[in-house]
Amino acid sequence: MPVLLFLIDTSASMNQRSHLGTSYLDIAKGAVEIFLKLRSRDPASRGDRYMLVSFEEAPAGIKAGWKDSHATFMTELRNLQAVGLTSIGQSLRTAFDLLNLNRLVSGIDNYGQGRNPFFLEPAIIVAITDGSKLTSSSGVQDELHLPLTTPLPGSELTKEPFRWDQRLFSLVLRIPGHASPDPEPIGGVPLDPSPITPMCEVTGGRSYSVFSQRMLNQCLESLVQKIQSGVVINFEKTGPDPPPTEDGPIEMKYGPQSWHSCHKMIYVRPNPKTGVPVGHWPIPESFWPDQNSPTLPPRAAHPQVKFSCVDSEPMVVDKVPFDKYELEPSPLTQYILARKSPHTCWQVFVCNSAKYGELGQPFGYLKASTALNCVNLFAMPYNYPVVLPLLDDLITVHKFKPPAKWRQSFENYLKTVPPYYITAKIEADRVCASVGKKAALDGGIKLRCRSSTLSLAHRKDFTQLLNSIMGDGPALPMEANTKEFAGFQLAALNKEFKPQGLRNPYDIPRSHLLDQLSRMRRNLLHASICILKGQDQDQLHSVPIAQMGNYQDFLKHCPSPLREADPDQPKRLHTFGNPFKLDKKAMMVDEADEFVTGTQGKGKRPGESSSPAGGGAPKRRRCMSPLLRLGRAYTPPKTPPRSNRYTPDSNADFSSRCLTLHTDTFIIAFGLVLYCVPCQCRALCLAIWCDKQESVFKLQQNSVKKYSL
Repeated sequence: MPVLLFLIDTSASMNQRSHLGTSYLDIAKGAVEIFLKLRSRDPASRGDRYMLVSFEEAPAGIKAGWKDSHATFMTELRNLQAVGLTSIGQSLRTAFDLLNLNRLVSGIDNYGQGRNPFFLEPAIIVAITDGSKLTSSSGVQDELHLPLTTPLPGSELTKEPFRWDQRLFSLVLRIPGHASPDPEPIGGVPLDPSPITPMCEVTGGRSYSVFSQRMLNQCLESLVQKIQSGVVINFEKTGPDPPPTEDGPIEMKYGPQSWHSCHKMIYVRPNPKTGVPVGHWPIPESFWPDQNSPTLPPRAAHPQVKFSCVDSEPMVVDKVPFDKYELEPSPLTQYILARKSPHTCWQVFVCNSAKYGELGQPFGYLKASTALNCVNLFAMPYNYPVVLPLLDDLITVHKFKPPAKWRQSFENYLKTVPPYYITAKIEADRVCASVGKKAALDGGIKLRCRSSTLSLAHRKDFTQLLNSIMGDGPALPMEANTKEFAGFQLAALNKEFKPQGLRNPYDIPRSHLLDQLSRMRRNLLHASICILKGQDQDQLHSVPIAQMGNYQDFLKHCPSPLREADPDQPKRLHTFGNPFKLDKKAMMVDEADEFVTGTQGKGKRPGESSSPAGGGAPKRRRCMSPLLRLGRAYTPPKTPPRSNRYTPDSNADFSSRCLTLHTDTFIIAFGLVLYCVPCQCRALCLAIWCDKQESVFKLQQNSVKKYSL
């Protein structure tokens, strides 16, 4: 869950206007909104947390913190005003203290127990300023100074105010007040010479000198790409340079080079299934922990990792985990990839990590990938060249039945390992041993005999008791205080009854079955939870104009989209129109606005008949009864003259079929069936007697009566 903290310069110099007609403060506000829109394109932005800090003195300078919503963030951003001094040093210290406040609660720094790259809380500080002189109450300063004092406990354990997963980026606005006639240079954004630039480089970030709106948008897109999960490490070379390889660089340069010391980040990728980074081995501390020491020595924010240029063979043993981290592109990665040696590695060390020896023992190695497209840091057990062969023998040779000689060798190895490695192993074994063991059931909760006093619900002063508990009334005497439960116990009526996890249904009395069923229903269906709706459902879609842009809160509550079934297939771009729209030419709409599927004749003239050649009954289609269509007169269709002679093969069967299928939609008046509306058949039902008990319809063929409504 990345934390994005925006540090906005609210000094009076931010009121100056550019040639665009807007002030620097307005440009800064617009830059934050553009950044949020660019970031929202990434599905990983659902877990982002946004904070806002201005150049005012703390705590007034903290506009949006850990518990504030995105709506509060946007409101405070719009209400910023440029009045005050350029106290960037104090504001930066406030921003770092705000970020480190949560680290005290979570304990991810893990002081004295090694540095775990997978315990991280990545944070990016984006400072937007005009690069003017640093002014404070004491005067004008030429350099950036961060206060050393802080109210946070435990801050003395780290030498710097920041941590290894916190980086600072600054956007220094240099947009002139008058448009320049010269064309804008095309290329990268240069560094800014302001005092905040060295601070950015120390944390692993950088500064941008912005001269136009186009350049500002380019910087914002670059910042969005730099939101990565990782930690910053100092890599330094120890020992001689490596000899040239056959395929590698031939030229040899003497003296310090750029790849000898790099201050770069390693990417800590989250688990694709859980979304949380998972690791096993820490980076050792730069001191040997002393159990008798009352304090811990302070450590640097970024660990100093030494790498030896002696080619070694990479070691991996089955069933022994290791951690793999990709290095950020740097001169060191370019040099390792140029050697084209994917089957060799360079061991890494932490000085003073061992009990004896300044360099310590290796805890991993740097190795180029097989495809020669990146360099990875492999974190292994401490002094892995010794322990991995022992573990390999234990698995393959001894089959997890170690002899005495192997045990002695392993005990000698443990003496060279820092204690926090062994402590973690002991704790892991304890947890693994406890898992799977069934907890012993308690012997039951014994109760004393019930006293003769009434329960609280039956007391006359029950209302006063409630008021005293809620704090709305005076406190009651000690004997009536319901918060005192000294010696309270529960007892079972049957002393021989043994507690069990599930109740036997045959043990429930008949008179308690309904109550037990109600409790089971509440537990299963959660029917007792009452959700009170304080507003109308239509009001949920009524959003004030000031909150219409707060789409971050909505994205956080939306479920994560499913992955594509076929990732290789290109995504379909939806343009105008609905690609899933049905073809209306193959649909027919009747008077009741109901769709009836069927093949319609195309290109027919008005005079042509829709019935097939040779006669026959027309196609049946549903139609709403005239009695149900209020306000519309009903006129039965004209039928050709018919003979009075009744032919059972034609009309009788058709009429009886209509009676069978559509008796509920006949038009009945004065006990006579007037017309069969749904099928519009030619057969007219002559008469009907409605027997209320048997509902028998009988046709009369003698007389024909027809009514019009």
